[in-house]
Amino acid sequence: MEPHLLDGDNREGEHYERLALDGQELAGITLQECVLEGVSMNDTELRGARFIECAFEDLFAPVLRASRSSWRETFLHSTRWGSAELYDSRFDRVHLDGGKLDYVNLRSSRVTDVLLTGCIIGELDLTGAKATRVALRDCTVGTLTLDGAQLADVDLRTSSFRSINGLDGLRGATVDEYQLQVLAPYLAERMGLRIEG
Repeated sequence: MEPHLLDGDNREGEHYERLALDGQELAGITLQECVLEGVSMNDTELRGARFIECAFEDLFAPVLRASRSSWRETFLHSTRWGSAELYDSRFDRVHLDGGKLDYVNLRSSRVTDVLLTGCIIGELDLTGAKATRVALRDCTVGTLTLDGAQLADVDLRTSSFRSINGLDGLRGATVDEYQLQVLAPYLAERMGLRIEG
């Protein structure tokens, strides 16, 4: 019998495997020290949810509705998200390893001590977000949006970006020499420089 989860539930130390939570109302739920393997959360209402010291494996969600959620000391491996609505959320000491994410909306979120490794991301939207000690390693990102973002100790080396919106938001980021060469024409255009010869 599958475990029955309700909005506002507080669960600790549980293991969920091949569980379909599609379309369920789970706003405000708290999962602590839980393991979720092969769980589907398509269009699940997770507004205000809290995930503390959890481990996710193969989390599937073409539409992830988790605004104002909190993720702390949590590991996610081989995640598959379509549109991830994570605005106004908090990520603290989170590791996202592998997976394919089409659109990640982290607008106005606080992202601290977060590591992304080997992810393929269509668009990463950090508009108005505060990101501190964040690293993207060996990731492929289509569009990185940084309008109004505040970055501190954000390491973008070893990752590739097709385009970056909001170049001013790059302040506080570390890039490698190749990335700087890619960015040079955009930076020159912003400064009104003409490059000849």
